[in-house]
Amino acid sequence: MPERAAPEQDNPSLNRASRQGQPTEDERLLASPVRQPPPVDFTNTDPWRVLRILGEFVHGFDALAHVGPAVSIFGSARVGAEDPFYRAAERTAELLARAGFAIITGGGPGIMEAANRGAKQGGGLSIGCNIELPFEQGTNAYVDIAINFRYFFVRKTMFVKYAEAFVIFPGGFGTMDELFEALTLIQTGKIRDFPIVLFGSSYWKGLLRWIETTMLGEGKIGPADLNLLAVSDDPEEVRDLIVECYERRCWESRRRSVGGAIAPAVGPADPAQPATQDTP
Repeated sequence: MPERAAPEQDNPSLNRASRQGQPTEDERLLASPVRQPPPVDFTNTDPWRVLRILGEFVHGFDALAHVGPAVSIFGSARVGAEDPFYRAAERTAELLARAGFAIITGGGPGIMEAANRGAKQGGGLSIGCNIELPFEQGTNAYVDIAINFRYFFVRKTMFVKYAEAFVIFPGGFGTMDELFEALTLIQTGKIRDFPIVLFGSSYWKGLLRWIETTMLGEGKIGPADLNLLAVSDDPEEVRDLIVECYERRCWESRRRSVGGAIAPAVGPADPAQPATQDTP
């Protein structure tokens, strides 16, 4: 007698639609439009948003992939050209640009405008990563490459991924967000230990005192974590610190293990290797 074929097994993935009382995807595709319920706009669904997020990452990576070494500069959008910190940001960016660094900002007014302006004056590449906000926001006139983002976390990735250092001028909640995100990524070993410079000792002294007396005093951070920050009031000093770190590959000698303890560098620095930043 011929051998009987084994009975088919139920495939829950294939009959899921019928079990749930829903049409199959082919049925939805081939159904006459007059018989279908009003469609939901796919561009308002989460799967579409995921594709849009992916597109923003691709656009940002494509735009910044070849900018070379860069420094991200942050600070308040609420200062005018007469403010001393505006002039200091402009000078700092100009010096960094003359030293070969592109300048990345949020592309808006205030400190961002000052830094982009300084980059242009120093003959460097001036980049603005702007963000869609509920209120009107434009791009300052000193940006060479303007990239617009809908999502904060995509934009923040660009600030970190392409930066050799952060310079943080006095600012508000957004500035604090960028500062503490960078500190967290370095402390947890997600990115290499690059320079984070706080410009304006008078502005930052209260925060630094609280970090030392309260955060460290109560054991919420370790003593080595205080070394993640540098403070300066001098644009030339900021330039020198960043240039020295970049040329010496100082992150190799300050490589950190998860938990905040200083770990020895993994072998000597190899000048033939490019100074690439890990993606957070």
